[in-house]
Formats: sequence, structure tokens, C-alpha cells
Amino acid sequence: MGHLNRDNAKLIARLRRIKGQVEGVERALDADADCTEVLRQIASIRGAMAGLTNEVFEEHLRSHVVDATDDTAREKGAEEMIQILKSYLK
Repeated sequence: MGHLNRDNAKLIARLRRIKGQVEGVERALDADADCTEVLRQIASIRGAMAGLTNEVFEEHLRSHVVDATDDTAREKGAEEMIQILKSYLK
């Protein structure tokens, strides 16, 4: 999947925000914060990860299936996506 996204800086920025959220959960747990607040933060992280995952899925489909250079490349890109989705949806 070499050229993951045409705007890797955007993906990296999202990952850094997620990293900050995870660190916030760690701090909350260290501070013995209220469990509902911790759960809210975890739900927020889950949503952020889902958004990141969707963006990478979309880029893979566009680059390796929709815009594939030939049928062999298209089939390979589709098969890769099928395998990734199978593991993701377990």
C-alpha cells in the first residue's frame, strides 16, 4: 500500500491527537478520575480511530481498486481489502 494517502500530514495530525487522547486517559486513571469521564474519553478515542480507519480504507479503495492501472492490480487491491476487512471485523 506504498502511497497510503495523498495527505500523510493530515493522517499524522490525527494520530497525534489520538495519542494525546490516550495519554489523557492514562493521566485520568493515574488521578483516579471518575469512571464515566474515563469512559467518555475512551469513546472519543474509539470514534477518532474509526475515522482514521475509514480514511485509510477509502484511500486504499480509491488508489488500489478504483484507479488501478489494470485488472490484475485491481484484483490484488480488492483482495487485500477483503483480507483487511475480515481481520478488522472479527
